[in-house]
Order: sequence, then structure tokens, then C-alpha cells
Amino acid sequence: MDIIKVVRERRSIRKFIEKDIPEDILSSLMDALIWAPSAGNLQSRRFFFVKDKKIKHLLSGAALNQRFIHDAPVAIVCCTDSNIGRHYGQRGKDLYTIQDVSASIMGMMLVAHENGLGTCWVGAFHEEDVSKIMNLPRNLRPVAIIPVGFPAMIPQPPPRISRQEAVEIV
Repeated sequence: MDIIKVVRERRSIRKFIEKDIPEDILSSLMDALIWAPSAGNLQSRRFFFVKDKKIKHLLSGAALNQRFIHDAPVAIVCCTDSNIGRHYGQRGKDLYTIQDVSASIMGMMLVAHENGLGTCWVGAFHEEDVSKIMNLPRNLRPVAIIPVGFPAMIPQPPPRISRQEAVEIV
């Protein structure tokens, strides 16, 4: 297993072929989400695997008309759960819950890539609209939408900032 290779090769995919994702792979993605590290072991995250075309269409509209959300076989709506995050006060609610979801998403994206799938982290959307579309209770906050599917094309890697710009050894 060469994890750094997977990290470097993963791309944001915005074009998908029409092909269903096998259930065993979807199950692996779910496992990756729930086995991710969790701040204070809160596990303050909830995920909705959306296959319904009408709901994906509405999510695309709420996400500034990013059509590729609709075109993916699955769109995962990733939410924080403030009820769970309250255990650590305001910091738990405002920060730990987002850390939990973020760690889960990254692990799931790497497992998706390992299985030949493409993903894209979508944060540009109208949060209130997504909450209404998904009929979310007040304690669940959508923080990302991840379309998942088999890539129609794989783009070149975007430039990265240098280690010197990103990392400082103290």
C-alpha cells in the first residue's frame, strides 16, 4: 500500500460516466467515513448518500448550478451534528464537528480513488437550501457535498505551493 501515491494521484473529478457504483464499493466508502479519526471521539458527523436524480438535481441548483453533482451516480451530503459536538462546548460545536467531517471526507476520497472512483469536494452551496432539500433537523449542518462516480476524464494536477510556503519546522 503506497498511501502517498494515492494522495498525490487523487484528483477533483467533475465529469462522470453513467455507471452505477457497486454496493461493495459503496460499503467501503461508508466504512471509510465512520472509521476516520474524530476529535475527542465525538464522531459528530452524518452522511447522506443521495442516488435520487430529482434530489441530486435540486442539490446541483443549491450548489450554484454545479451540474456535475447531478451527473454523478451518488452525491454524499456531509453534515456536522451539533448535538454531539456540545460535549466540548462551543469549540466542540464550531470546530471539532467540522474536523470530524473533514477527516471522514478525506479518508473516503482516498478509498474512492483506490477503487477507481472520482470525487470532488464541493463547499460552494447555499446551506439553507441544502438543509431544506434534505429535510435536515436543526442539529445537522451540511458542510460539503461530494459527488462520487467513475471518472470520464482525469485532469492534470493543479499547482501546489512549496513546502517552504506551507510548512515551518519549529
